[in-house]
Amino acid sequence: MKQGNHGNSHGQHGGEGVDRKLHDPIEDRLIPLEPLDLGKVRSIDGLVRAMSKTAFTGRQLGEAADVLEAMALDEDAFVVMTLAGAMTVAKQGLIIAELIDRGIVNAIVSTGALMAHGLVEATGRAHFRANPEVSDEELYEQGYNRVYDTLEPEQNLDDVEEVMSAVLESWDHNEVMCSYKLNHAIGAHLSKHAQGQRGILKSAFEKGVPVFVPAFSDSELGLDTALNNRLRESTGRHKIRFDPFEDLEHFAATLLRQKKLGIFTIGGGVPRNWSQQFGPFCELRHRRLGENVPLKRYHYGLRICPEPVYWGGLSGSPYGEAISWGKFVPPSEGGRFGEVFVDATIGLPIIVAAVLERLDKAKKGGRKSARALAKK
Repeated sequence: MKQGNHGNSHGQHGGEGVDRKLHDPIEDRLIPLEPLDLGKVRSIDGLVRAMSKTAFTGRQLGEAADVLEAMALDEDAFVVMTLAGAMTVAKQGLIIAELIDRGIVNAIVSTGALMAHGLVEATGRAHFRANPEVSDEELYEQGYNRVYDTLEPEQNLDDVEEVMSAVLESWDHNEVMCSYKLNHAIGAHLSKHAQGQRGILKSAFEKGVPVFVPAFSDSELGLDTALNNRLRESTGRHKIRFDPFEDLEHFAATLLRQKKLGIFTIGGGVPRNWSQQFGPFCELRHRRLGENVPLKRYHYGLRICPEPVYWGGLSGSPYGEAISWGKFVPPSEGGRFGEVFVDATIGLPIIVAAVLERLDKAKKGGRKSARALAKK
């Protein structure tokens, strides 16, 4: 027999409401929202600042710009940018190059495909709109590779292979290869031979920014290297040895030298996870090997990715989850994060354009545009 309700001593009740005591939001120091008045907007930054006072993804966009500005102005912050998705096919490469050129981004971790397709742009080739009336079977026969609504002609990749061949053929087989060393060599080649073009690897070389590709063999760059090794073997030459752990050690050593760390993530995937493993790597070296290394974590974090958390993938996981892994400084200890759930081809140009306006304005006003002026 069920027992009756013998009171409410433990806060339990039968579903009835309570006599609410209405608070004054001003006394509670709540922040009021403001209508977005386009008549008062005079710039991209003005729009983004107005959006930060609204709601939903618009507010996320505004808050993200504030985080990027804080990273850019913090002279102690070393910023790692991680890149996944077809961002260079989608013609976002010059935005990334601009962030490198201005000293806002200090290291890149990327998919290999993104760097390979960026080489297309950096060598003066083009991508094209896909005609939805042409079937994928026809595109295959015509030598067009489709990425959603955009085409990468196979001829582009053959042309890029000529650049790779020049770099690989000059590689000393006694020098163990890893992705950041190869990307440095590609950037040097572009700086010398593609002077009229801009590109990520070219800017990275010229600004001393290392570019890491953790899943190197999962890309056109990796396939070109594999083909070159087969050619070397067939002609009786030594093959190139590739060691991905040289990337990991160089990345960790670089970050350990910094006072404060920031991460700017587009998408997710291997580049995000590999970069975020820096904190656990240091912890394991300290705890399991007894090494005297600091337990460093990312102080700033900004990510643009529309994937929801409930699918369980790393791309959609929030920064709060990564705090539990020892990857990020929690907000209670000064960590600062922005997360924008939107297509990066929308979020990236708007956020970066707004922040560049702020930095340019600060520079004209006599204040430091720190990341543009301070070099690591």
